[in-house]
Amino acid sequence: MAVRFSTIASDEAGQRLDNYLLAQLKGVPKSLIYRIIRKGEVRVNKGRVKPEYKLQADDVVRIPPVKVSEKAQAPISNKLSQVSALESAIIFEDDVLLVLNKPSGMAVHGGSGLSFGVIEALRALRPEARFLELVHRLDRDTSGVLLVAKKRSALRHLHQQLREKTVHKDYLALVRGRWQSSVKTIDAPLNKTN
Repeated sequence: MAVRFSTIASDEAGQRLDNYLLAQLKGVPKSLIYRIIRKGEVRVNKGRVKPEYKLQADDVVRIPPVKVSEKAQAPISNKLSQVSALESAIIFEDDVLLVLNKPSGMAVHGGSGLSFGVIEALRALRPEARFLELVHRLDRDTSGVLLVAKKRSALRHLHQQLREKTVHKDYLALVRGRWQSSVKTIDAPLNKTN
């Protein structure tokens, strides 16, 4: 591996350097990313910067070679049938957005003992895609529509809509048994447990 230089596109501008590197160096631990920034191995426009530096359009980022462990790269191949099955679960796709009918039982991302999730599978399905990020999450056992941004600008706009609550979301539950006729609709917030 060699040092590479990446020029920031206008749709990538505004994000923190550390977050940019996390997306560029998939599978590299956060602690290593912070270490290479601190040691000056990562440079922006030939100068040292802090992890929280906000990237600007046309900034040139020097990314040093970083060895990714074999363990971080291996999980996708173990689940190729699930990865290829996601192709048929895509219900809409254009240049900026991918909409997926996420199956129940599949996590949206790896972690907490899981080697991979929907986002890792989509990245394996679309290796040419420069940017694929979750707009929101669904629980592992929940099926439903999942939005994946294909451009940073789309991710920012969709996050803003979610924050401002200009997006209408419906949750449907499959229940068993006979419900009283007076209890057909539940209009209440979801409880948060910590």
